[in-house]
Amino acid sequence: MSAKEDIKEIRQLAESLGYEIIGEFVQKRDKTTPYYLGKGKIEEIKKFVEENVVDAVIVNDSLRPSQWYNLEKLLGVPVYDRIRIILEIFADRAKKKEAKLQVKLAKLRYEKPFVRELFHKVKKGEKAGFLGGGEYVVADYYEMIKRQMRKIKEELKKIAKERDIKRVERRERGFYIVSIAGYTNAGKSCLLNYLTGEKVVVEERVFSTLSPKVSRYKKKGAIPLLFTDTVGFIKDLPHWLIDAFHSTLEEIALADLVVVLIDASDDIEEMKEKALTSIKEIKSLKKNPRIIIALNKIDLVEEKELEEKMKIMEEFLERKCIPISAKTGKNIDLLLDEIYNNLPKPANLEITLPNYENSFISWLYKNAEISHYHFDGVVRIKLKCSERVRDKIIGKCRKLGGEVRVYGN
Repeated sequence: MSAKEDIKEIRQLAESLGYEIIGEFVQKRDKTTPYYLGKGKIEEIKKFVEENVVDAVIVNDSLRPSQWYNLEKLLGVPVYDRIRIILEIFADRAKKKEAKLQVKLAKLRYEKPFVRELFHKVKKGEKAGFLGGGEYVVADYYEMIKRQMRKIKEELKKIAKERDIKRVERRERGFYIVSIAGYTNAGKSCLLNYLTGEKVVVEERVFSTLSPKVSRYKKKGAIPLLFTDTVGFIKDLPHWLIDAFHSTLEEIALADLVVVLIDASDDIEEMKEKALTSIKEIKSLKKNPRIIIALNKIDLVEEKELEEKMKIMEEFLERKCIPISAKTGKNIDLLLDEIYNNLPKPANLEITLPNYENSFISWLYKNAEISHYHFDGVVRIKLKCSERVRDKIIGKCRKLGGEVRVYGN
């Protein structure tokens, strides 16, 4: 059931969990009722439920606990709102420990107000529903939720500390982090695979990635790049749900650059809405982020249609859009050019060492791009490196009694 005319997304969400939709009921309303929709429409839905085999009723909205309680009591079947459906999808997709903990935390946060509602109802002597069993059972369950939430938060803090250590190591080695973001199912994992040679499973379904994957750009260069792929965005998520995935979304918040993917095969209004949702969420995570917009899946769009969409989206977003296909690799070179143009330029160094120092030279080959090497009793090296390791190279070289000259591009 829905108080909004657009039910395409909720249908996709439900079907991604394997539900078969056997009836749709829409009543456009600016304000919902204690039963979410109007009395007449709710009676119509109740009759449909009684006359058909219905496992659950799905609501295209976030329900207040009292609305959920009223609907379940009236309809006699489980009622899932939009947030609960999303949480069920998250639970189905979570594979790694951190993702499972984050989903568990989100589900507990979701349940808290509903259990509180049940507690109020049973105190008044009403039947508590599927979480029932009396006042004390509901109260104990509520306390258990709070204990579990505290425990999960502590575990997630430990995992976050481990990730912080890895981030520091990457920066010390001169890496720049480019986060691939966008609406769910925009092709983020596919782009990560193409750029890094990874084999992340790519599935045409929502929220296929919940755990961040960080991988190095497969071609070594003066500016070493790490690409990270994380959970996709979706509109109208409550802040508490986004907060549950805070440690995962930090990969976006701490990135040097964010590539926002938009599915070019969507209709133009969907593209606009998904682009705004993605950019809004990124800006809530990071102040003044550097953003590049890429229209993905152009292999699914006719050339003339793509030209029209490009023009509309660039005017709408007031920024350049790069058309790409992460599947075929088309225009990925243009995307990489734009990425490098938005990062600090590499530093050019000329090093002279009085003696051959094997460990230092091996380190240079790992952390810089060597363009010239000559040894005639004195080591002479020309290299390009990330701004982040320039000072470290200069310091190491001078410690060894060498000289360093910085020159232009």
